[in-house]
Amino acid sequence: MTLVLDSGALVALERNERQMWVRLKAAQLDGDVPVTHAGVLGQVWRGSPSQARLSQALGGMDVRPLDESLGRAAGKLLGVAGLPDVVDAAVVLLATDGDEIVTGDLEDLEQLAAASGRHVELVHA
Repeated sequence: MTLVLDSGALVALERNERQMWVRLKAAQLDGDVPVTHAGVLGQVWRGSPSQARLSQALGGMDVRPLDESLGRAAGKLLGVAGLPDVVDAAVVLLATDGDEIVTGDLEDLEQLAAASGRHVELVHA
């Protein structure tokens, strides 16, 4: 199982929310590298000293590019789901069956996961 993180999860890490840190550490101890993409990072990163915790967490993550291939796939998924947020769609596309997505936007990600045919567990950040 891979832990896939959206912006809500990264904000929770930045705010030092214990439950999110426990989830992150548990995944890492299981040998899983949590994953997100650069669009999610762009939503939350401001480069301020107050983001030291987030910077630390990012060191143990796989931050994938939001490249042409992922962008095209996200656009197709948005067309099927009837939703507008490419960053959310790309988060769902990082997941495979059985993965866990931590999000602050359960409703949209639920629709996107259903439209993609992926069977994932959605957890509120």
